[in-house]
Amino acid sequence: MFNNNTYKYSNFIYFDAELTNSTSTQKATPWEMALQQLKKAADLLNLEEDLREVLSHPQREVQVSLPVRMDNGKVKVFTGYRVQHNNARGPYKGGIRYHPNVSLDEVRALAMWMTWKTAVLDLPLGGAKGGIICDPKTLSPGEVERLTRRYAYAISGIIGPYEDVPAPDVYTGPQHMAWIMDTYSALKGHLEPGVITGKPIEIGGSLGRNDSTSRGVAIVVAEAAKKLNINVKGATVSIQGFGNVGSNAAIIMAKEYGMKVVAVSDSKGGIYNKNGLNVDKVLAEKEKSGTVTTYKDAEKITNDEVLTLDVDVLVPAALEQVITKDNAGKIKAKIIGEGANGPTTPEADEILYQKGAVVIPDILANSGGVTVSYFEWVQDLERLQWSLEQVNKMLEQKMVKAFNDVYDASKKYKTDMRTAALTVAVSRVSQAIKLRGIWP
Repeated sequence: MFNNNTYKYSNFIYFDAELTNSTSTQKATPWEMALQQLKKAADLLNLEEDLREVLSHPQREVQVSLPVRMDNGKVKVFTGYRVQHNNARGPYKGGIRYHPNVSLDEVRALAMWMTWKTAVLDLPLGGAKGGIICDPKTLSPGEVERLTRRYAYAISGIIGPYEDVPAPDVYTGPQHMAWIMDTYSALKGHLEPGVITGKPIEIGGSLGRNDSTSRGVAIVVAEAAKKLNINVKGATVSIQGFGNVGSNAAIIMAKEYGMKVVAVSDSKGGIYNKNGLNVDKVLAEKEKSGTVTTYKDAEKITNDEVLTLDVDVLVPAALEQVITKDNAGKIKAKIIGEGANGPTTPEADEILYQKGAVVIPDILANSGGVTVSYFEWVQDLERLQWSLEQVNKMLEQKMVKAFNDVYDASKKYKTDMRTAALTVAVSRVSQAIKLRGIWP
């Protein structure tokens, strides 16, 4: 059941491209960063102290011990977490990551950021996050399955289609979600596909899930272009990072929006052609040789040069903190669509804002994944299967509205798009809490 394709699928970076900190200092912990962001948005909103207090505390934090029989016959105990930040607007929602550096502090912060992410998109969901301290690269397929099922068993009492709906994240993918669904269903005594999203299509997954993050990036970039009176068709694009998100974004932008992708890069370097790249041929070359740099019809450039080309649109879709105070002044793109998590430092954010560039923050730009996760959840609850056309149309509607909500907030509060997105999110969650009240 577990094959090489599963790992290839899950290692790309991540269906639910979760918000990492992109407005914080390196010295702060993730949770401190999250609280700093909350305070900034709360100050702009003049949020009551009671609401600040509620939002500053996750509603539930669970740590579980996970004994797993390893292939050598010995039992190894792993540590797992599930943090549920807020469910004022709907069931908790958030991914499960497998990584050696998973910590409660990180999971707690990511849970809060998921609350904001679902709220920005105006989805009837809250925010949660899960993780297991492990190195999946050192585990056999059988060990990964047993670990996954043990984790599903351990948290089965606090997840469910109306309680908490997990999803894939770092080093997890459709197969892991299938095991969790199966384990949960076995415990409940009936099939329950709505307990989790990011599943294979055959057992309740949604069409459009694989490229949803990339499609979301393309949609909001196009909307930003309209705001800046840039002709979408023919707009020049540079993309740093040609993994799942970057490559699919390039294809969608070029083929569906008529944009001209002039540069792309991967870990080995970049390529540039002022007349535009044939993205299909670049992708084929990437799959053949493992890098875009062997593509013939382009000149080789560095990853740093990819960021500073004279283009309309820049999509950082690789690593965090690649746009800094040192290179922000050299960036010529009028629109930066954050396909990656946290690619822009706070100092760079301010420089770009003062230059008049529109930085579409990760919390908005790469939220197509969680949006289609929501669609998958609804389909599972209703026992429906929507067409790809339906999914893509609804995704566009959601992303366009979210972009305009954030853009309008940035004008209202005279602030950057990142801060505006947080004010939109915090305002919506706060209003839900006020309306529901505190019981008893």
